Amino acid sequence: MLAVSLTALAVLCAVQHVPMADTLVYRAEGAAVANGSDLYGFTVTEWELPATYPPFAAILFVPTTWLPLGALKTVFLIGNVALLLLLVRLSCELAGLRVRAPVLCAATALALWLEPVFQTVLFGQINLALACLVLWDLTRPPGAVGKGFAVGVAAGIKLTPAVFVVHLLLRGRVREAAVACAGFVGTVLLGALVLPAASVDFWTRRIFETGRVGKAWIVDNQSLQGLIARLLHDAEPGAAWAVPAAATAVVGLWLVRRAPDEPRALLLAACTALLVSPISWSHHWVWCVPLLAVLIAEGRPRLAATVAALFTARTFWLLPHEGALDLHLSWWQQVLASPYALLALALWPVLGRTDSCVPQPPASSSSASTMRYAYPCSARNR
Repeated sequence: MLAVSLTALAVLCAVQHVPMADTLVYRAEGAAVANGSDLYGFTVTEWELPATYPPFAAILFVPTTWLPLGALKTVFLIGNVALLLLLVRLSCELAGLRVRAPVLCAATALALWLEPVFQTVLFGQINLALACLVLWDLTRPPGAVGKGFAVGVAAGIKLTPAVFVVHLLLRGRVREAAVACAGFVGTVLLGALVLPAASVDFWTRRIFETGRVGKAWIVDNQSLQGLIARLLHDAEPGAAWAVPAAATAVVGLWLVRRAPDEPRALLLAACTALLVSPISWSHHWVWCVPLLAVLIAEGRPRLAATVAALFTARTFWLLPHEGALDLHLSWWQQVLASPYALLALALWPVLGRTDSCVPQPPASSSSASTMRYAYPCSARNR
């Protein structure tokens, strides 16, 4: 299954001449650092994409300038597939599933076609790397040396993982949160040391320019702002978005605090961040992979199948979205245009419940099973 899936992907990339636009942006950022040019003054590709990440990320992208473009795209393609395999493995660890190699390969083959994962691979994005960095760190044993540091580094590369620092604080893991903050501050200081002018520019100006990232109202944006902008047919919903976003953040973080177990708390934090962020492109929702693992571990196969189908359907790409057509969708098209945001809100009652337990298979059958439910019912233990 994995071989067939990868072959199909390679053929598709070759036939469609996939541009991997985000990889080109990363390469341009690395070149700006290497050449000493203005990091936030360029645009690349036919879509005129600018640099939007902190200076620390640009420093990490310098090695992308060492390879020819074709070789770089191949490295990103292979690297993202390897990261997906790792993400599936880490998601199983998060959910408490013990998975043998054949099942892991089969799950990776299927996960490759989930729309957020597929778009990440086609764009040459780093979403899978950031998700793996966070999951690897937070699934390490309690008291592990430097636990939390990788979360801070992930936030230093792309700001949205900073929500997991808040997650650690709300869960009472103060030491890990402090380590994460130290990791983040370290990335800021390194960026300031190597790129002082760019650092001042980013942290005093560019960080507030959400318009640099893209148009918030297009169907690609699966955040709450995108949903409301399309629903109201207003490119700048203002308070109509800000007030619900603030309420969503409060409720989401409250659910994180009272979640019955760490897997659910982590998923609630991820969903909250994706909802309230001004822009959450569809490929940012790679957290659907650990979500599916947790649903399977909880013995909810029908719900997991429904979620997998939704993340595979690509309904918003089927709608008319050339130019400003995204702002003129009819009422029945709104659900198809914002499936991820609506799903995240619908899953809040499921992930936030404190009275459900994770099913535990009989000990006698665990050796014959392809997976094992490992984490206990936290609601019973509280």
